[in-house]
Amino acid sequence: MGVPFSSNSSESRAAVLGVPFDCGTHPTRIGARLGPAAIREQSALVRPYQPPAWDFDPLAQLNVVDCGDVSCTSGVITPSLDNIEQAVAKIVSAGAVPVTMGGDGLVTLPQLRALHQRYSDLVVLHIDAHTDTYPGDGESEHQRYNTATTFTRAAEEGLIDTQRSFHIGARGTVTVPGVFEHTREKGYQLIDGATLYQRGYASVLDDVHEILGDKPVYLCFDMDFFDPSCAPGVCTPTFGGATAREGLQLLAGLQGLKLVAIDVNTVSPPHDVGGMTAFLAATVMIQCLALLCDNSTDF
Repeated sequence: MGVPFSSNSSESRAAVLGVPFDCGTHPTRIGARLGPAAIREQSALVRPYQPPAWDFDPLAQLNVVDCGDVSCTSGVITPSLDNIEQAVAKIVSAGAVPVTMGGDGLVTLPQLRALHQRYSDLVVLHIDAHTDTYPGDGESEHQRYNTATTFTRAAEEGLIDTQRSFHIGARGTVTVPGVFEHTREKGYQLIDGATLYQRGYASVLDDVHEILGDKPVYLCFDMDFFDPSCAPGVCTPTFGGATAREGLQLLAGLQGLKLVAIDVNTVSPPHDVGGMTAFLAATVMIQCLALLCDNSTDF
């Protein structure tokens, strides 16, 4: 979006960070490691003003900088997760809100580790077509740490208050039975896609605001929440999702939450069409930055 590069975010309210990592284990769609570069490219189309929603420049108000990319190697899990955690912790310790671009869904786990160091009462608002809360009880590293087990490991490590954390928008198809039940057994609030559309956004958002209150919120937005008709370039496309207008409307309804981290992930450029998913991801990011401007809470 034209913001300056800087490795120092101490004078910024928010800092962008690319996380070019994927596990490299998807049977057909590997490419989320290229997501940050694609989002940066398409962000040139994003303009800072969006009337009638807002008529100010979030980039200027927050003094946003781009901290570049984390040094990580796709498929090499432990060293990459350690590097991601350290890079995010550096931004948090400088007093800025990390606004990250993935990368696949596993990149969320080390970021939660970094935020937990600062916020012991951290909660998650996970907007996604999948819960990413599969059991993952195998013995190998890739069985325990992958895009499907992120929030299982987060619960086990005590990184978040699961009772106040939400998964919103999960829907089929999935590879194994009992996924939603397992997610609830871990303590999470789960509002699946069918319930979301049956109840309507306003009703669901009322619950979100009531339960999250003034807790520090880690917003994790997986681009496959959108329907593949408007976001085809994702790792696990799942039909029946939100239109672009609906997804952005849901984000607008988060106004007033205490967002302490923003994580937009799962853009897979090799499967995109004309950069439309990366462009939409950049639009999600500017909307999230505008939400930060509305939040006057001292972080």
